[in-house]
Amino acid sequence: MGGPKVIETGGVPVKAWIEGVPADEKALQQLRNVAALGIVHSHVAAMPDVHFGIGATVGSVIPTRDAIIPAAVGVDIGCGMMAVRTSLSASDLPDDLKTIRAAIEKVVPHGRTNHGGKGDRGAWANPPARVEAAWRKLRPGYEAIVERQPRLDRGETFSQLGTLGGGNHFIELCLDESQRVWAMLHSGSRGVGNRIGSHYIDLAKKDMRRQVHELPDADLSYFKEGAEHFDEYVEAVDWAQRFARTNRDLMMAAVFEALAATKLLPRFTHGEVAVNCHHNYVEREEHFGASVFVTRKGAVLAGAGELGIIPGSMGARSYIVRGKGNPESFHSCSHGAGRVMSRSEAQRKFSLADHISATEGVECRKDREVIDETPGAYKDIEAVMAAQSDLVEVVHTLKQVVCVKG
Repeated sequence: MGGPKVIETGGVPVKAWIEGVPADEKALQQLRNVAALGIVHSHVAAMPDVHFGIGATVGSVIPTRDAIIPAAVGVDIGCGMMAVRTSLSASDLPDDLKTIRAAIEKVVPHGRTNHGGKGDRGAWANPPARVEAAWRKLRPGYEAIVERQPRLDRGETFSQLGTLGGGNHFIELCLDESQRVWAMLHSGSRGVGNRIGSHYIDLAKKDMRRQVHELPDADLSYFKEGAEHFDEYVEAVDWAQRFARTNRDLMMAAVFEALAATKLLPRFTHGEVAVNCHHNYVEREEHFGASVFVTRKGAVLAGAGELGIIPGSMGARSYIVRGKGNPESFHSCSHGAGRVMSRSEAQRKFSLADHISATEGVECRKDREVIDETPGAYKDIEAVMAAQSDLVEVVHTLKQVVCVKG
């Protein structure tokens, strides 16, 4: 298996790695809409986890000439994964992992309360020194952004650095095929990335108001290079991507400190294998003889020899992969299993008993508030991996034993 299905459109073709996995018609139509834009270079690539999104499809790779579509980058700018292997083995873990999960939850703010306002448990009340030091490096870039766009200077920013968020974001302890313990997490640029993304999506629509009737979807409004807001958007996105990567680094450091502090584990080392990769971002790259902006909306860079992470769901396996550098996918692979149904549909379809059964053997939340993240809400990760065998090779197979959700 592996290899793309070519979908002809009114513009460039779509090459979709969807053999053996479901791809709903709404998502396919979004891909056709993007492919119809005159700014798209060569073709659009769709990963096997492709599913309906806002404007552009989640699980798509979009190369554009001299232009960027802010809604394709999305509002969780720089969202991605980090995984680190430790020297611990399964036999080093205690039988009862509740204390381990509680220790992680104590040191990493997660979730959201009070509508994100004062006292929100998902933000720091008193950020630790490590977070303060990281913010000092990020702060000048933030101040330059809000000087140009003062409306962005609202909500939490510094106090959310080093925090998890909610939804599909998570922190896990996993075992690989050799029973080695890994720490893995998924998060992005938090509220500030959302504000930046939403603001520039609106500005792109306003900039294109004369041409927006020509677009198949107003959310596909874009900035042309040289336009009023193009350079500042590129700068803001780059900063948000650095914020997101720093956010993951800070959380991982806190997780390892928490594990050591429990006194339940022997002394351990970590970091001989570590991956930190975005899957919602834009970068300038060379493809098919042209310098283009490549937007990966729910896709991971899979250049030849490069390591990436493809997670499953709360109860499924995840994969550390090595890219094969396939030019047809613009050196990309999927960013996960991909949703097969909406959050509301999952809440309607699955019972609490279903969720408890699906996450058997995993120390995690087993309450109604996380049913929208239950494994059945996602595609079969094994089928997703089979569909992209020409994009990546599996280096490690991970199965979670602890999962922290917001």
